[in-house]
Amino acid sequence: MATSRPYSSHSTAPSAPELPPQSYDHHHQPPQQHQQHQSYYGQYPTPSPPPSSSSSYGPSGGGFPAGTSPDVIRAFQMVDRDRSGFIDEYELQQALSSGYQRFNLRTIRLLMFLFKNPYDSLRIGPMEFAALWSCLGHWRAVFERFDRDRSGKIDLMELRDALYSLGYAIPPSVLQLLISKYDNGLNFDSFVE
Repeated sequence: MATSRPYSSHSTAPSAPELPPQSYDHHHQPPQQHQQHQSYYGQYPTPSPPPSSSSSYGPSGGGFPAGTSPDVIRAFQMVDRDRSGFIDEYELQQALSSGYQRFNLRTIRLLMFLFKNPYDSLRIGPMEFAALWSCLGHWRAVFERFDRDRSGKIDLMELRDALYSLGYAIPPSVLQLLISKYDNGLNFDSFVE
């Protein structure tokens, strides 16, 4: 039975932080006049339309949700060299480098999949980019919360605490295996992956 409760990251993706209710609302039905699309993290507003032969960003950033930070719009526009209004995985990697860090291409491809544009699975538009950027901000906050020693990596004890806080009691041998897979600690790229 469906209940009317706020979206909880524990219901769909236990390792993901809660998402902003204005962008993703898995449990509330959208108003009838707005078309919604399904994503791994719930529903989000209508995605960027199919690519057209030309794109004009205009003064408001064209295609970005209202209230999108000018820094996010600028990061997207700087890498969209053909001004199509869409970016591929290499352009996304470059755009995220300007605001976060240089992500491994495997992580970029995962992000492209999670925030894919239903009209073009190889590129994302402004709507998807803004949602991705926002989600990365939440993940960064969670990462920093558990990186207590500020080393830039989550070590064995920090990972244990993070997983425990999310409701997981992981045996020490499994924790050690997870950490050893990531060179004795998870950096932000590995954490996102």
